[in-house]
Amino acid sequence: MRQVTLATTQMACGWDRAANLAAAQGMVRDAVGQGADIVVLQELFETPYFCPDRKEAYFELARPFDGNPMIATMAQLAAELEVVLPVSFFERAEDGFFNTLAVIDADGTVLGRYRKSHIPEGPGYEEKYYFTPGDTGFRVWRTRVGVLGAAICWDQWFPECARAMTLAGAEILVYPSAIGNEPQDPALQSREHWQRVMQGHAAANMVPVVAANRIGCEAHDAATMTFYGSSFIAGPQGEIIAEASRDAPEVVVSTVDLDKIAAQRRSWGLFRDRRPDLYGDLADPAIKPD
Repeated sequence: MRQVTLATTQMACGWDRAANLAAAQGMVRDAVGQGADIVVLQELFETPYFCPDRKEAYFELARPFDGNPMIATMAQLAAELEVVLPVSFFERAEDGFFNTLAVIDADGTVLGRYRKSHIPEGPGYEEKYYFTPGDTGFRVWRTRVGVLGAAICWDQWFPECARAMTLAGAEILVYPSAIGNEPQDPALQSREHWQRVMQGHAAANMVPVVAANRIGCEAHDAATMTFYGSSFIAGPQGEIIAEASRDAPEVVVSTVDLDKIAAQRRSWGLFRDRRPDLYGDLADPAIKPD
């Protein structure tokens, strides 16, 4: 029996990076106080979500992976509290700018990084202006408490990403996110769709999924973004086992038994009965639905 307590969080962010980092650390401490072994923070929590606008000045927000002071601070916190922390940041690198996760083990070791693979572009989410498509591929991380698959926001809409990480051995999937209203259509509400697509990943792969979103209203030149929170944890049948509200800073936790889930996954035959010989079209970029 390997019981692991998962935590997801949500908070509002302003332009004071030090204050945002302190708030994130407080969330982690709160979660560990509730027994958390892994704490998931939202996407790009050091600043507001700056992607509604195309502003060259915002590239100055990026920091390198090596020597990054935020990562160092969070690694020290992880070691102190003995907690696994995937942390999101805007990465400046020689080969481009990336939307990146650093994965920190419970002893403070930085295991490596994942760069966001799927980069959206649309009203309120002009990420292609800032971020180079990730070149790391989908990765998993052998942490003290289990094998973690970690991806970022728009990645969560692609079942191939979740399946690739599970095939690589992921026992838990985590998705830091930043999603809210759709500026081009105020009547369009994506919250339930956002949750259900990840609940589907949990059910189809029989792994728990942890999603962290942000809250608050952020005004930009191109759009005012209202983020709908609702961070949640889904169990291996896709059921929501913990959920935060739409608009309050919160930490929610839930405990799962990874050995029990692994036994259920083996007995269900999801991977035994796969037919990769029939899936070639999935890798053909020329094939698109009508």
